[in-house]
Amino acid sequence: SHAPWLMLNPFGLIILIAVPIATESRGTLPLCRPGFSEDVYVAVVPESAEKGQPLFNVKFVNCGRGGLVRFECSNPFDFRIEADGVVYALRPLTLSTLPTVPLVIIARDKTNQQQWQTQVRLTPPDIQAPPARSQGLQEIWFPSRQTDSSSIGQLKRMKRDWVIPPINVPENSRGEFPQDLVRIRSDNDKNRSLRYSVTGPGADQPPTGIFIIHPISGELSVMKPLDREHISNFHLRAHAVDLNGNQVESPIDIVINVIDMNDNRPEFIHQIWNGSVPEGSKPGTFVMTVTSVDKDDPKTANGMLRYKIGSQNPESPTSNMFTINNKTGDIITVAAGLDREKVPQYTLIIQATDMEGNPMYGLSNTATAVIRVTDINDNPPEFTAEMFFGEVPENRVNVIVANLTVTDKDQPNTLAWKAVYKITGGDPTGRFSVPTDPTTNEGLVTVVKPIDYEISRTYMLTVVAVNEVSLARGIHSPRQSTATVSIRVIDVNESPYFDPNPKLIKLEEGMLAESTLTTFTAQDPDRFMQQSIRYTRLSDPANWLRIDANTGRITTIAVLDRESPYVKDNMYSATFLASDNGVPPASGTGTLQISLLDINDNAPHVYPQETEMCKKPEPNGINITALDGDLNPNAGPFAFELANRPSDVRRNWTITRLSGDYAQLNLKIGFLESGIYEIPIIITDSGNLPMSNTSYLRVKVCQCDHNGDCTDQQHIIAAGLGTGAIIAILLCIIILLILVLLFVVWMKRRDKERQAKQLLIDPEDDVRDNILKYDEEGGGEEDQDYDLSQLQQPDTIEPDTIKPVGIRRMDERPLHPEPQYPIRSAAPHPGDIGDFINEGLKAADNDPTAPPYDSLLVFDYEGSGSTAGSLSSLNSSSSGGDQDYDYLNDWGPRFRKLADMYGGSDD
Repeated sequence: SHAPWLMLNPFGLIILIAVPIATESRGTLPLCRPGFSEDVYVAVVPESAEKGQPLFNVKFVNCGRGGLVRFECSNPFDFRIEADGVVYALRPLTLSTLPTVPLVIIARDKTNQQQWQTQVRLTPPDIQAPPARSQGLQEIWFPSRQTDSSSIGQLKRMKRDWVIPPINVPENSRGEFPQDLVRIRSDNDKNRSLRYSVTGPGADQPPTGIFIIHPISGELSVMKPLDREHISNFHLRAHAVDLNGNQVESPIDIVINVIDMNDNRPEFIHQIWNGSVPEGSKPGTFVMTVTSVDKDDPKTANGMLRYKIGSQNPESPTSNMFTINNKTGDIITVAAGLDREKVPQYTLIIQATDMEGNPMYGLSNTATAVIRVTDINDNPPEFTAEMFFGEVPENRVNVIVANLTVTDKDQPNTLAWKAVYKITGGDPTGRFSVPTDPTTNEGLVTVVKPIDYEISRTYMLTVVAVNEVSLARGIHSPRQSTATVSIRVIDVNESPYFDPNPKLIKLEEGMLAESTLTTFTAQDPDRFMQQSIRYTRLSDPANWLRIDANTGRITTIAVLDRESPYVKDNMYSATFLASDNGVPPASGTGTLQISLLDINDNAPHVYPQETEMCKKPEPNGINITALDGDLNPNAGPFAFELANRPSDVRRNWTITRLSGDYAQLNLKIGFLESGIYEIPIIITDSGNLPMSNTSYLRVKVCQCDHNGDCTDQQHIIAAGLGTGAIIAILLCIIILLILVLLFVVWMKRRDKERQAKQLLIDPEDDVRDNILKYDEEGGGEEDQDYDLSQLQQPDTIEPDTIKPVGIRRMDERPLHPEPQYPIRSAAPHPGDIGDFINEGLKAADNDPTAPPYDSLLVFDYEGSGSTAGSLSSLNSSSSGGDQDYDYLNDWGPRFRKLADMYGGSDD
């Protein structure tokens, strides 16, 4: 084997130097093993190199494979390797721009994809190459301890420890294992035997078994391929001890870095990315960002991703509507012309490639970006026609006259699609509106105020359609967004109307019958129809008025009375109906209000009408007033005086006027017997032509206590129960007593009937103590028409139909007179039941016609002849096979069973 070294020649070419090392003679020639001549190369590079300048070369033993081996470099952006193993610079290089990590060279067989790799460590020219070691392994020495003397004093100082550079191991190595990495050495192994060991994760700590060290030679080896994505570096500690286990060197730290290889493809976070962009967007509008990750080292080209758009579908209006930032993944628009109505959605295939996008060495992956073009209001609504037509009957509201249809290319059910209709002309009074149907987006021309045919027969509306949101900038409404609606008004028969309504007139009450009050007429709004109006009375509570059917003249049929209960607040109201002769007829109502002025037509009367006072009144009186149905000045003040008759009124009583409306009644005498006194009082009002009336004041005189209250029974009557009320109460009491008495009588009668039913049952219906008689029994089915009287009285049968003497049936009743059984009375005494039963038993014992219980029952005489013949004529045979019973089927359903039983076959 050789230890490789690269030296810079005067021409700047790095020349590979292989230092021969003594090897063990094997006696035979080794077999050819393809691969790099060395696992690690050290290359001294110049301080600066131009683009295309050869830098160094590596040697590969191909064992006759020829051009089937292809070389790859881990840094394809800075270096290029040819088939002969020479490495060239792809860009100007300086010491500051040299990569710090070893350069990995891979050789791959094109036929079986087998690969080999090696490392090249790039060093500047001022660093001396270390001497070659056996087997090409880098040796790591434990730092030696030396002392230096100073001219100033005898101070001792320790030599500074070495800084052990990290060991770089490529991941995914396919070489033979164990694979040697470095050799750990100590200066003390020259004079004594030492034992080397390593500790730390990967050695004696999990994951164990990755690194081992030869205890004698100190060779550190890796046992399996490493995976940087799992563990990127290992920190080990090397130890050197003697055979007794004593530490002879201080432990040194060894860092093993796993060199990243491009063994992971980029992975998108989502396989499908969704984004949106408004239609009409300008170039440079941000759409969305796609992101991919690579498990390789992001500090190397293996993990540096670049994005690009692989394809666009559809390619309309151009194939490059979008672009992507190759580093950030931001997708933006690069062309104008996004139109949702033409292309609502774009599908982009996004490709992410590592190795900074190198298509030859980088690994790629793809994802899908779905870009939805969102709608903006760039299409105004357009009417489907320039003119729309409709018609509506007059006086109708909330009626849809016409449907206005529009088209809008924007996305349905969005604010940019929903139409709003406005009437801009032809409706100065606001009788129409155009709401929008939320489902069809149509405009519904609707009447919101009554339309009068006599005022306007047609309407020409100008309607404009807009969207709920404004049009996009630069878009203007076309002519098709305005339409004309022609509406024809249909004339209908309208109801006549009274004017004024209600009509108020003022009259004095007391107007006599057949007096003309006023003329109440209605107007017909249908000026273009020749129609007549007739009037009828609709409501007249007091039945005072009459209206002429043709002229509407209103006259009285009774005297108008302001004091009538139908008059409220001096106002009387009547309603009249006006009907025309149109098709169909129409009618309207009008109200006539009559304000009745008061006249003095009601005489006053005393109030209260009843009162009471003590037999011996302490000087006190009874205050009275008067009530008058009229109003002032036809009412009070009133004049009160006692009537001249009867004569004892003025002798016992006196009346004194207290004011215009009140007076006081007093006794002239000091004592008056208890009783009821009716005192006539003449009251006169103050109206023009005053009216007088004699009212009777009912005074109840009673015995009083010290408080002046009545104590005898009379005051109860005076408390408000008049004679009529007392009579009514007595009648109610009498009727209640009669009802109670009738109820008691009915209950007793019901009890008697219940007892009679239980104990005194009719002898014909009593089944407990009577002998049952079942009555006579008729003949067969063919003997239904017979005279029951002849059956019950056989003596009345014709002589020729009587059987000859001496011929009797065995079960025939004997010809003896029937005994007389006792007959129960209609209502026997309960004590006679036992006697009645004994008498019945005695009569039955003496009855010769009564059969014993074990003999044949005699039902009755059935007549002398029968079409059925005697049963004795039916002969039977032992087998029954000679008889034909099929005729039984003709006798009805009752005999069919017998026919089946006897007339059937042997089966």
